[in-house]
Amino acid sequence: MENNMERYLGKTLDNRYEIQEIIGSGGMAVVYKARCNRLNRLVAVKILRDEFADDAEFREHFKAESQAVAMLSHPNIVAVYDFSRESDTQYIVMELLEGITLKQYMHKKQGALSWKEALHFSTQVAKALSHAHSKGIVHRDIKPHNIMVVKDGSIKVADFGIAHLQNETCVSSGETIGSVHYISPEQIHGDPVDARSDIYSLGVVMYEMLTGRLPFDGETVEAVAMQHLSSALTVPHELNHDIPARLEEITLKAMSADIENRYQSADELLEDLEAFRKEQSSSVVEAPAAGDRITAYCVGEEPAVRPFRRTGELSKKAYARRKVRSRKVSTLSGFGLIAVYLLAVLVFLWNFWLRDIFVDSQRIVVQNFVGENSEEIINSAAYKDIYNFYVVYAIDPNYSEGKIISQKPEPGRSIMLTSDGIDIELTVSTGILMTKIPDVVNMEYRTATIALEKLGFKVETTLVASETITEGYVVSSQPSADEELPAGSTVYLSVSGGPELVEITMPNLLGLSQSSAIKTIEDNGLVLGSISELESDYSEGTIFWQNIDAGETVTKGTVVYLKVSSGPKETEPPEISDNPPAESGTEPTPPPAADTVAPPTEEDND
Repeated sequence: MENNMERYLGKTLDNRYEIQEIIGSGGMAVVYKARCNRLNRLVAVKILRDEFADDAEFREHFKAESQAVAMLSHPNIVAVYDFSRESDTQYIVMELLEGITLKQYMHKKQGALSWKEALHFSTQVAKALSHAHSKGIVHRDIKPHNIMVVKDGSIKVADFGIAHLQNETCVSSGETIGSVHYISPEQIHGDPVDARSDIYSLGVVMYEMLTGRLPFDGETVEAVAMQHLSSALTVPHELNHDIPARLEEITLKAMSADIENRYQSADELLEDLEAFRKEQSSSVVEAPAAGDRITAYCVGEEPAVRPFRRTGELSKKAYARRKVRSRKVSTLSGFGLIAVYLLAVLVFLWNFWLRDIFVDSQRIVVQNFVGENSEEIINSAAYKDIYNFYVVYAIDPNYSEGKIISQKPEPGRSIMLTSDGIDIELTVSTGILMTKIPDVVNMEYRTATIALEKLGFKVETTLVASETITEGYVVSSQPSADEELPAGSTVYLSVSGGPELVEITMPNLLGLSQSSAIKTIEDNGLVLGSISELESDYSEGTIFWQNIDAGETVTKGTVVYLKVSSGPKETEPPEISDNPPAESGTEPTPPPAADTVAPPTEEDND
């Protein structure tokens, strides 16, 4: 089968990616080094093996996962640049890394890593998982083989999204043999898998780094799987006495067989890892307490005992002079220590506080990058020393591939320039992607909405009367199933409200607290869509916008969207203008009008 995959060598995919050589392979795909002819850079291209590429359903799942993974942007995750669109060959284009896998790194060490190395790697993996989980993506195959150690000592997690497509319940499959040592108990049971499964697998990786061996092993896959379920293992400190007790506790909690006793999120795990790191950084060697026995050890033979020679006693005058001289030396030594201490304090204060007061700080106005080519902006030497660019990908039919859709902070803002540079988040378009609309008729409307949103569509629902379709289920979609639309377009769903629609008057929710507004919605038989928090002139925690105006006639079951105030926007103090004051009699420029509640738009409804 490997020889069949060699047919791609020398070929160019989609007139862009020239395949050069095989650099890795797995149970599902083969990884090639390739050159992107458009951007003239080397990349890694992962192509599905033939037995998976021939499965139409698998190809559709692969495309959906590829789109989601391409939107991940984090320094500890292997960057995904592109994925197959119209081509028959299913592939993903990723950054090409120089380094080795964590598994290879551990083999080179020939044993346990130091607890500091294990902490360093675990923290970075947890950060990668935190970012992925926040985007709704679960890795499902965290193991040292999928973790790259780069030359600078940082790590990057690879294969996001691909492992998600495997059948986790089939642990005897040849493709999952390499993963069974790290698989979570719920995956073995075939239960629903969420972010906590990744945390369990990371816990197993931490155990292996700290002890130099796997927590569970056996002659067969089934034997290893049963050990995961029994949770009987050798505690790490019995294998490596140098492991700090707190780090051992964190590791064992992460790999708890009971999912409820495990860390419930990667952020929880990160918090404990960071707290432990700070404890270790601030720990100092304490002086022995009073009464503690101190034993001194000497090496070599004891010197011969020499007789004490009496040379005479000091006179009272000589004793007084020596006493005064000793006091002077002690006083000067004390002043010297105090001076050194004060100097250290001044250096600290200067570096972390005073320098910002006395040194003129440079402020720059953030440029407008919207509409520009992202590759040109990110690789521009003119911005290298000013901005740190972070990329987030989004599907937007109004922008061509690679164009910047939006940025944070917004253009025109005045920001202080520091030695670390200014962080800019760029949202970049993946281009127009024509996607086939699935058949959602007779599907529960929330399930249908989620399915359509995963494909990149926006969804709007309308209640209609139906005697044949169950209340809350989709009656029809516009456009209908199998029609193609650009990703980002809106699909309109007609949802059954039962045989007869009950009309009510939309209540006024403006000015209510969030909890009161939700209760009012439920009491009137309406459905809460989502609540977003934004700055406004309304007091914090109160509703300042509803997508349907009060007094309008709506049907029961209508979805209502709200916006809650986070308080008024903090304004920066006005800068002193270099322009001369206006001449007498000149009308001053009126201040801008206060924010007002805008009428709902289609964008707001989304």
